[in-house]
Amino acid sequence: MVEEAKTKAFYIFNKAISSVNPFMAVKAQGEALISFYHLKNIKRVFVIGFGKACLEMAMAINESLGKIIDKGIIITKYNHAKGITSIDKIKVFEAAHPIPDESGVVATKKIIELLKEADNSTLVICLISGGGSALLVSPMEPIKLEEKQITTKLLLEAGANINDVNTVRKHISSVKGGRLAQLTYPAYIKSLILSDVIGDRLDVIASGPTTFDTTTYYDAIEVLKRFKLLDNIPKSVIEVLNRGKNGEIGETLKKDDYILANTENIIIGSNKIALEQAKKKAIELGFHTEIITTDIEGEAKEIGKWLSDIAKTYKKKKQKNEIEKPICLLSGGETTVTITGCGKGGRNTELALAFAIEIEGIDGIFLLSVGTDGTDGPTDAAGAYATGDTVIKAKRLGLMPEEYLKNNDSYNFFKKIDDLIITGPTGTNVMDIQIIFIY
Repeated sequence: MVEEAKTKAFYIFNKAISSVNPFMAVKAQGEALISFYHLKNIKRVFVIGFGKACLEMAMAINESLGKIIDKGIIITKYNHAKGITSIDKIKVFEAAHPIPDESGVVATKKIIELLKEADNSTLVICLISGGGSALLVSPMEPIKLEEKQITTKLLLEAGANINDVNTVRKHISSVKGGRLAQLTYPAYIKSLILSDVIGDRLDVIASGPTTFDTTTYYDAIEVLKRFKLLDNIPKSVIEVLNRGKNGEIGETLKKDDYILANTENIIIGSNKIALEQAKKKAIELGFHTEIITTDIEGEAKEIGKWLSDIAKTYKKKKQKNEIEKPICLLSGGETTVTITGCGKGGRNTELALAFAIEIEGIDGIFLLSVGTDGTDGPTDAAGAYATGDTVIKAKRLGLMPEEYLKNNDSYNFFKKIDDLIITGPTGTNVMDIQIIFIY
């Protein structure tokens, strides 16, 4: 059953990934962009991009509009550029994620310099995907890169979700929270966006560089208070946030600002789109299929327990023959991990381990939890499998699952029992997906 489940789960996962393929999603926008180019009598076209999927996005835009592109700069995550340094007139840079580094700062400066050349006859095509917040990095003076790195690291380790992290990042950056649009004005902007956030909120994806921001300096300070980080955050960050709260520094771009009149933000891929296609594939494979939710958030281990309860409920329905077909339950979103141990792992492996502990010894339940970008936290895995035999198999090897979970060491747990999923970068990023089978 397990090998068959693994095979079918991969069919479903691959269908989900192909439905949010960044190359095809961008290609679909080609005709509309060319029409806009002619309608507005555009003289120059610049391409900028940042995110884990922007290489494929840039390839697509170059294939569709290559003859009219003047210049371009994109920034993707290390090992995602595949050795490519340019796509015709579009230069390709790599930088660190999720903690920004100097390479990101240098590449962002190049984007800013390029945008200074834009005028009211320029079209800027902005390619945005998951990871953009860390890759597009320009700390507000006097904040230094290492101080921004510390701030981001502390927030992530405290278990802050993407909304909270980006609320702070937007208010210590010169390019986030609509400020990239400010730099580009009066040029036209068409942002093609692969969403990696719950609810596809434009102000949260990559910290909303080309849209208005609903948060304030006050909100950023409140996030730090809530996670008890005010005493640990670098003084320069606190200084900027306090000056902003007191009105000494301008706020991020707000709704109805005239600067946004020339800007359009277009969602071209999302977790919801991926799960709808996954559902179609599961039905095709003979499953009774339901999407539980596309809005999963919270602690990974708690979500793992919650999903196990749902799986056990459906297992009882199956045993009572309330549902004749094998069952496939789908969910998506993005959990968080509050680090209290010193192990190695990511959101998906931690969720899978918590799930496995809860279903120990129960036959006929299978879980695949995986990051759609092919990476799970600071590891080479995309996620992991879990069944009722997972914990039993581990105990035979002398492993104590609860200790691995407590130590945030889920990666090494699944590595020792050979149940990690390693796909390599997929070229897209629409958060995480869970596939549960019940036989």
